[in-house]
Amino acid sequence: MNMYQDYIQEIAERKNQGLHPKPIDSAELLSEIIAQIKDTANEYRADSLNFFIYNTLPGTTSAAGVKAQFLKEIILGESVVEEISPAFAFELLSHMKGGKSIEVLLDLALGNDAAIAQEAAKVLKTQVFLYDADTNRLKEAYESGNEIAKEILESYAKAEFFTKLPEVAEEIKVVTFIAGEGDISTDLLSPGNQAHSRSDRELHGKCMITPQAQEEIKALQAQHPDASVMLIAEKGTMGVGSSRMSGVNNVALWTGKQASPYVPFVNIAPIVGGTNGISPIFLTTVDVTGGIGIDLQNWVKKYDENGELVRNEKGEPVLEEAYSVATGTVLTINTKTKKLYNGDKELKDISKSFTPQKLEFIKAGGSYAIVFGKKIQTFAAKTLGITPPTVFAPSKEISIEGQGLTAVEKIFNRNAVGVTPGKVLHAGSDVRVEVNIVGSQDTTGLMTAQELESMAATVISPIVDGAYQSGCHTASVWDKKAQTNIPKLMKFMNDFGVITARDPKGEYHSMTDVIHKVLNDITVDEWAIIIGGDSHTRMSKGVAFGADSGTVALALATGEASMPIPESVKVTFKGEMKEHMDFRDVVHATQAQMLKQFDGENVFQGRIIEVHIGTLPADQAFTFTDWTAEMKAKASICISQDDTLIESLEIAKSRIQIMIDKGMDNHNQVLKGLIEKADKRIAEIRSGEKPALTPDANAKYYAEVVVDLDAIVEPMIADPDVNNEDVSKRYTHDTIRDLTYYGGEKKVDLGFVGSCMVHKGDLKIVSQMLRNLEKQNGKVEFQAPLVVAAPTYNIIDELKAEGDWELLEKYSGFEFNDAAPKGEARTQYENMMYLERPGCNLCMGNQEKAEKGDTVLATSTRLFQGRVVEDSERKKGESLLASTPVVVLSAVMGRIPSIDEYKTAVEGIDLTTFVPPIKELVAVGH
Repeated sequence: MNMYQDYIQEIAERKNQGLHPKPIDSAELLSEIIAQIKDTANEYRADSLNFFIYNTLPGTTSAAGVKAQFLKEIILGESVVEEISPAFAFELLSHMKGGKSIEVLLDLALGNDAAIAQEAAKVLKTQVFLYDADTNRLKEAYESGNEIAKEILESYAKAEFFTKLPEVAEEIKVVTFIAGEGDISTDLLSPGNQAHSRSDRELHGKCMITPQAQEEIKALQAQHPDASVMLIAEKGTMGVGSSRMSGVNNVALWTGKQASPYVPFVNIAPIVGGTNGISPIFLTTVDVTGGIGIDLQNWVKKYDENGELVRNEKGEPVLEEAYSVATGTVLTINTKTKKLYNGDKELKDISKSFTPQKLEFIKAGGSYAIVFGKKIQTFAAKTLGITPPTVFAPSKEISIEGQGLTAVEKIFNRNAVGVTPGKVLHAGSDVRVEVNIVGSQDTTGLMTAQELESMAATVISPIVDGAYQSGCHTASVWDKKAQTNIPKLMKFMNDFGVITARDPKGEYHSMTDVIHKVLNDITVDEWAIIIGGDSHTRMSKGVAFGADSGTVALALATGEASMPIPESVKVTFKGEMKEHMDFRDVVHATQAQMLKQFDGENVFQGRIIEVHIGTLPADQAFTFTDWTAEMKAKASICISQDDTLIESLEIAKSRIQIMIDKGMDNHNQVLKGLIEKADKRIAEIRSGEKPALTPDANAKYYAEVVVDLDAIVEPMIADPDVNNEDVSKRYTHDTIRDLTYYGGEKKVDLGFVGSCMVHKGDLKIVSQMLRNLEKQNGKVEFQAPLVVAAPTYNIIDELKAEGDWELLEKYSGFEFNDAAPKGEARTQYENMMYLERPGCNLCMGNQEKAEKGDTVLATSTRLFQGRVVEDSERKKGESLLASTPVVVLSAVMGRIPSIDEYKTAVEGIDLTTFVPPIKELVAVGH
């Protein structure tokens, strides 16, 4: 019984770390445990019973299959366990969610023992995680005249699995805890550098905020046992940067309630708040767990007696406190009046937190149960030949007579399911949509796999056009953690039907390409909806939403997602781009000009940015869409001219073909199908049958931003402003400064060109600049390290063919070697150029990192505290974001250059330029 002894040893090791036994997912281990339970004289029997009942993961884990079979034996009297009666065995099955437990329950319900069948039916009526194989069995039994099957279907048609649940409490008491001032990144709740432990929920929970904060939360719980602790972003937005299911899981672990007494460390119903609300993608994750997210608006703009906005000496609006949410404040949420109270005093209308749909998620303990419940009800009613009663809140359908559609409204209308036939939907409608492309990234993938297991899914939905599992977030270092986690993940996803970066059999070369770049290529229809497990899932074709690992799992399993149609903000351009500017500067200037235009209000937050890019191919346009995550937008849509879209699709086809040539396609020939779809789309555009997607001329936008290219005269830098006296203004991505601000004096300790924000042109800029600088100075000497990580292998292959890679090799002091990948993360650097493996590298912050306290200048998108660089005792670490030429020159000079130095260095270099479309990009005939 080696596995059990290994488990006992692991338990002892975990105990030393203050951890409980790890939940069991292995069939082999659980089989040994069951053998010990059956042996009444076994010395480990009591512990084995405990592990079997309370510490086995449900769903489709191999352990769940063994557990379900043993419970079936107990119910049938084939095994007798004094401590587990048949009634208790049914209760345990009811908490196992799906997969083998449903199979066992159906065996019993459709079996010959009438009393057992009734008990099994009782449990089945509470279950919603049924798949085709399960529903087919029920349907066949019903059609064969089985009364129990009929009874179960009638219950499903009435949705009794939902209606018989306890109602949401009218009053929910909370005690506040200020988790931070200013925007709270999900990195604070689940640090990127602890990504390896995310699937070990208890261990990962120890990294939330700080040990001191965890103790304070426990103290508040002890003081207020009748209240939930509400984590708050004071003067900021909660959960910016990513959806990060592990962040919500951590909050739920510390402040929520246990989902089932028989499943350890799976908690639900966290409550979070923010002065400026909850980041849209993070809020989706809160919904997954049946939690509550509140837009507190407890700080508001101050106006004088004449109604004029009061500003400080910097010209920024002054904020005043509308009400206090200081740590330890006891508040009451009323779910009926949908208001927030302090005692009897009404503080805020919070009805947005309690829409009919959100109340359903809260009642059901999460959004999955509702999604599956609706499908089960529809199936049962159809099988019985009846109209299902209205139980769930109907989809919110908003249709405005005479108003045209924005691009995102058009996409949602095309992909919507279960809506009134022929009805045109506008923003604010709440709909189910089919998902075309799904992306799972490697540091959240293990959690996505867990979610798929817990919802008992075993194969990808046939309606998904393509799905990809990346290896980019763990590309830099092939250490023991990666070696343990990644092959396991790739095998699971490959078996599930997803195209995987690594071949579990090792038959093709591992691909560490950045996931967003791959998704950008495999999206071959600009009418597509894309869901990905990362906030930068923002393609330049289609509309893409970053999502938590659970929503990704749901999209993989069902091919669907549920969400409101967001409002859009239209972004167009005027003027001409200066020769010495890079398109990245236009991206930064968009944020700066928008904030200036709207008095500091970020009109992008929570909305779709519809950018009329027109002439920029998908790779370059991605620089804009990718940045929109930092603008706090929900997503972004690129409006392209016909010929530009065709060019982008041809590039995508060639890259998909490379994946096929490598041997990455699967038995469903997903990649081959994508090339066929791209060919079809190109033919439609060329023939005029279906031109590139454009909005209607009479579409309505929340706001319109016109970016003046003439006003962009020097490179722009996004500065984390780490020493701003107002803590809430630090690390916001809203401080955009021009080069001159730094006076050619600010020291740079490290430069980073890489992650998803660069394309092939950026790598060519690096080589051209080094050639330029050598010509001007006789040689190139780096005064600071320069880390260069191409986003994809394709780019390196193309650079090799065009001669640029040879030039980069000449100037580098280190080049990655796939045959001997690094086993340790680099945190110290010499003054030279490092050619790193394709992938996320420094941007992810979970492997490679700058030295503590460094000032980093990067093309990355991340300037969160501690992400790329941590603070040291001597100074704060800061990651400033700039264009590729600025980063390269800064690494060579060891400081941010002056505008004259910059202009000299980029003379004659082909930068990423942009010419706005001449004519307005709107649908003809509207």
